[in-house]
Amino acid sequence: MVFLWMVIGAVLGGLVATGSVYGFVFGAAIGLLWGRQGELSRELKDLRMRLASSSPAARVRAPEAEERPWPATADIPETTREPEPPAVPPPAPRIERPAPIARPATMSPRPEPTAPRQPSAVDRLLQRVWHWFTEGNVPVKIGMLVLFAGVAALLKYASDAGLLHTPPALRVSLIALAAIAGLAFGWRRRQEQRVFALSVQGGAIGVLIITVFAAFRLYNLLPAGAAFALLIVLVAGIGVLAVMQDALALAVLGLLAGFAAPILVSTGQGSHVALFSYYAVLNFAILGIAWKRSWRVLNLLGFIATFAIGSAWGVLRYEPALFASTEPFLVLNFLFYLVIPWLHVLRAPVDRKLVIDGCLMFGNPLISLLLQGALLRWDGTGLAISTLVAAAIYVAIAYVARRHPAMRLLRDTWAVLAVAFATLAVPLALRADVTGSIFALEGAGLIWLGLRQQRRLACWSGLALQVLAAGALLLDRYHHGSTEWLPLLNRGFISALLLVAAGFVSSRVYARLGGAATMPRALAVALYAWGLMWWLAACAEEIDRFVPTTWQFAAWLGWLALTAWGAAEAARRKPPHELGIVLSFSPAVWMAIMLPLLLGAGFVSQQPLHSWNLLAVAATAILGWRSLVCLRDFGTPAALAQLAWLWRWVLVAAVALYVWLDRSRWLSDNWVMLLSVAPLLLVFAAAQWRPRLLAPPLAERMALWLPSLRYSLLVVLGLLGVVALFQGGDAAPLRFIPLFNPVELLMLLIAGSYAAWLTDPALPSMWKAWRGPVLGGIVLVLATDFTLRAVHQLAGVPWDDALASSSLAQMSLTVVWSVLGLFAWVWGSRHAQRLAWLAGAVILGVVLVKLIVVDRRHLGNLFGIGSFIAFGLLCSVIGYLAPAPPRRPSSLEETRHAS
Repeated sequence: MVFLWMVIGAVLGGLVATGSVYGFVFGAAIGLLWGRQGELSRELKDLRMRLASSSPAARVRAPEAEERPWPATADIPETTREPEPPAVPPPAPRIERPAPIARPATMSPRPEPTAPRQPSAVDRLLQRVWHWFTEGNVPVKIGMLVLFAGVAALLKYASDAGLLHTPPALRVSLIALAAIAGLAFGWRRRQEQRVFALSVQGGAIGVLIITVFAAFRLYNLLPAGAAFALLIVLVAGIGVLAVMQDALALAVLGLLAGFAAPILVSTGQGSHVALFSYYAVLNFAILGIAWKRSWRVLNLLGFIATFAIGSAWGVLRYEPALFASTEPFLVLNFLFYLVIPWLHVLRAPVDRKLVIDGCLMFGNPLISLLLQGALLRWDGTGLAISTLVAAAIYVAIAYVARRHPAMRLLRDTWAVLAVAFATLAVPLALRADVTGSIFALEGAGLIWLGLRQQRRLACWSGLALQVLAAGALLLDRYHHGSTEWLPLLNRGFISALLLVAAGFVSSRVYARLGGAATMPRALAVALYAWGLMWWLAACAEEIDRFVPTTWQFAAWLGWLALTAWGAAEAARRKPPHELGIVLSFSPAVWMAIMLPLLLGAGFVSQQPLHSWNLLAVAATAILGWRSLVCLRDFGTPAALAQLAWLWRWVLVAAVALYVWLDRSRWLSDNWVMLLSVAPLLLVFAAAQWRPRLLAPPLAERMALWLPSLRYSLLVVLGLLGVVALFQGGDAAPLRFIPLFNPVELLMLLIAGSYAAWLTDPALPSMWKAWRGPVLGGIVLVLATDFTLRAVHQLAGVPWDDALASSSLAQMSLTVVWSVLGLFAWVWGSRHAQRLAWLAGAVILGVVLVKLIVVDRRHLGNLFGIGSFIAFGLLCSVIGYLAPAPPRRPSSLEETRHAS
């Protein structure tokens, strides 16, 4: 078997070395070692199996009944042995069959009930269609649909076949008579068969409307005025039938037909006054029906149809010259749908008295105001007057309904709308920035009042006013720009500050008075974020406009410190729920934002300890200390803030050193990097050995922030070490000395930091298992990097891809790696550390592969030859000092240690 491995190794070595004698020799040697190692492994395995089988722990004890000896009669003397009585055969034992053991039936676990799946919108629509076809008088519903389809198909067939040669007037008259007969029949059957009768009546009226339309549009049998009059009669008749029979379906049909009638008979030449007069009559009819019946669907359809058709006409036909003839109809429709919700509440059942029609209550003023603005061409003064008039109307109607007990909610809604319209008059008459201030303050007041009185409408109105305030402020910026010349005391900034104050006050009010419900708690956080957003926008605009570019770093640093301090003071008062959590974490967030700002100052060579920047740093020190004191009673937020506080001072020192050294220009970039990283190394040393120096003012929270500080410093130092790996090692103005140049000193200090952390007795157990591999990897990486840098600096090999093709660099790596493998192998073998021995074996294996794949191409020079010779000598030394791996404890020893 060993010979077979030698042959395989020789063949592979020859293939790798492309037929070279060295390849065959080295391949055969490796095959010999490999085969011999396999035989030794098999022999060792057999020996361990024998030892395990012969150990006492592996013996299997016999059952106790078999080991118990029978009493021996031979030990009893003959003289003392009594004669045995005659043997009496024992009675035959009675064999009883054991009762069968009842096995419990395996009960399948009862599945846990799952929550029923809620039907989707499509499912609900299909269910309604199915219920329409399966509930009520199903045959008549289906019959009417089929009848319409059959009649239509019959008429089309007869027309295509040329069978209908009767005059159009006769055909229309016959169809109208048939529809009237059907209507009369449905009326007669209204008591006995209500559903059947209403269906027949609706179908008959639909046929009559279509007949009138056909007589006017298709056959020119009726003039437009007569057709319109007939449609009005039909619509009125539908309304009367609906009220008399309490049939909402008929009322909806009549309403749809009434609004469609002008469109059906339109010739494009009619007067808008006649059109809107007709719709006014129709809305008056809806008002009359609302006096008798509480049909919300009818009211809503009338509102939508009226304003939709009016808006469409305004877009297509309106001109400013038509204002006088159009405005009265807009006001009249506004009043109609102002009164209809009142009647809806009056006629509603007792259990629905307190339910208002929100669509009409809020949709009517909104749509009316938009249409009024379009009629006035968005003239600010005219719109302000209109909103004040609307506010007066709402105040008057709320005052009239003040004594009615069922009108309490409606009255409050009208009062809120009156306030909203009066408020809306402000931006229409004044500038937008003043409007924003008034809106914001009024919104905060409405929220406070609504929460105190448990009025949700007032709360939502307050939120809407704050949104309108923001819109007014943005509108002013869009139209007028920023023309102020005085910082902070200008109208735009003060307006924004009032918006910020309103947002913060509203957030506080929701946190205090909103209760434990989810929505108020979420609104408290949202309003805080809203105010914070405007605070950021307002201050950013002031800094950008009034602070020179050179000192903007100081302005932003001071602003962040001020914001963090304000959040800490607010958190110290401990507002409830999520707002308190957000406020407690905010100072840490604002302090953390300072860190990239400080790094940016270093990139642009902004000295943080000069002029206004120094003043800003001092202000951040004072405000930051106070912020930490305010967070003393908090846990994690205080620890995060302390962590950001310490990192801020580390970066201030590092950036200050970097900018100062970079401007001096007498040290190389590598020295600048080493000295700039010195604050991080010093802080890590203090955190590792003297953490009390870093503890104030939150020494009691040190157990929370100290591990995070160490880990974050180690991560940053590790990243800087990776960057240093690729530096050439320029030591100007000094000469390059291995290990005593700036790059390698920095990497040694960073490696020492990692070693101090890994060898700390207080190291978490999860890291102790990785202690050896991490330290070994650091040593290997540093040795490789130091070797290549020495070749570059001392031998003049360029610090680029030329290192990979340099025979001197390859030989140096071979020697250094071999020495490392030698030490790991020997030390692991001498101290019975299999992991260290295995690491050395792996390194030597890698070196061997490197020799075959890389270094063999340099066998034509001394460096390539030296690589092979050095590796061979070192392997010989290993064979002399530690020829075998450390002995693994046997199973017997493991058993003893375990016991």
